[in-house]
Amino acid sequence: MKDKTFKLLVSVSETDEAVGAFRGGADIIDVKNPREGALGANFPWVIADVRRTLGDSVKISATIGDMPNLPGTASLAALGAASSGADYVKVGLFGTRSLDEALYMVKSVVRSVKDYDPKVKIIASGYADHAEFGGLSPLLLPKIAYESGAYGVLIDVKNKGGSKLFDFLSLSQIRLFVNETHDFDLIAALAGGLGKEDIPQVQELGADIMGVRRAVCKRFRHGTGKVQEALVLDLMKAIKLRQDHVC
Repeated sequence: MKDKTFKLLVSVSETDEAVGAFRGGADIIDVKNPREGALGANFPWVIADVRRTLGDSVKISATIGDMPNLPGTASLAALGAASSGADYVKVGLFGTRSLDEALYMVKSVVRSVKDYDPKVKIIASGYADHAEFGGLSPLLLPKIAYESGAYGVLIDVKNKGGSKLFDFLSLSQIRLFVNETHDFDLIAALAGGLGKEDIPQVQELGADIMGVRRAVCKRFRHGTGKVQEALVLDLMKAIKLRQDHVC
């Protein structure tokens, strides 16, 4: 059984942000490049520098991009993220248009990473706003992840703007997604414009991980805000307060 303790993932774009997120108490430091998309890939040396700076005890994830349907490219990118120090590698299934395409993509990524280091975990990632660009429904992710040997799944929002996860999927759809993910003994992560006000809903839906960036950035605009330690700390306090209240 996987660790199902509720965790906060904070997306960062550079080492200074990573340090702030870590000091604020984030459970997972997620290295990405917002300028290249919702799951935009950062540079290997940035991931490596975050790993060197924070040490081996910190969980680090890395995105490899809103990937077109190019399994070979995705596999090489995933291997690069893993070899740079990521514990989790997130692949955005942007260009896959069928279940078979997505399965082949994620299976290829899983193989490339597991051949390098079996401990690195793959997260199959999709988009709540998939209908806007003809993408694959994220509700298929649990089956894709299970059959490909991935560790978990993530739903995010491709076109950020002012939209958020709940603008595109109903609570019943998300609950079904989380329940099916857990039936497969996988980890379920939710992201996409989420903030402190969404913590109760995300936890009630049963998600294992809540991913944020906008909520912990100062002067956030089109991914250009900077992660603030104090805002991460405030979010972590809100999570702990709710957990203590529920217990």
